[in-house]
Amino acid sequence: MSPTKVFLYAEFQVSAPFGPEIWKDANPAMHTVKGLRNKTWLSGVGTNTIGGFYEFDSVENARAYAEGMLTDFARRAGGSLTVKLFNGDVVQEASRGMNSPFFPAAS
Repeated sequence: MSPTKVFLYAEFQVSAPFGPEIWKDANPAMHTVKGLRNKTWLSGVGTNTIGGFYEFDSVENARAYAEGMLTDFARRAGGSLTVKLFNGDVVQEASRGMNSPFFPAAS
C-alpha cells in the first residue's frame, strides 16, 4: 500500500542569498501542485543553498512534482538538484513522541 503521508526533501546546489526574489513567484505556483499539503523553505547555513521540506499525499504526486516543476526550476537556475522521498506513515508514532508538528497528538 502506498503511503498517505510522503515527505520530500529537495536541495539546489546554487549559491543564492534567500530572499523574496527566490520565493515570491514560486509560492503561488506551488499552491497549484497536486497533492502538496505544505512546504517549509530551507536556506543552507554558510552555503546559501536553497531547499525545501514538503509534505505530499502520495508518492505519485511527490514524484510528479520532483520530476516536473522542481526539475524545471533547477534547470532554469543552473543548479544541481538532490531529491529524497520519505514514508511518513511508518514514522508517525515515533514522530508524535517527539512533538512533530506534522503529527499532532491523537485526540
